[in-house]
Amino acid sequence: MRVKCVLCDKIEKLKDESPLAKKLRNRPIHTYMCQSCHHRIKERTEERKASGNFIIYNDSSKEETW
Repeated sequence: MRVKCVLCDKIEKLKDESPLAKKLRNRPIHTYMCQSCHHRIKERTEERKASGNFIIYNDSSKEETW
């Protein structure tokens, strides 16, 4: 299966039997991101977390206080 990264438009090939290929085939709303883009986003997110100016809003304990 050929897939295209949504960020850098790089085309890669996945095995048809892989779980990711099945997910992309059966649920068209899911998008593919190549490993280099995924790694770049992960590194930059970790840098923002370390700076102290990054707030994660999916913490359920904060929602309970509202």
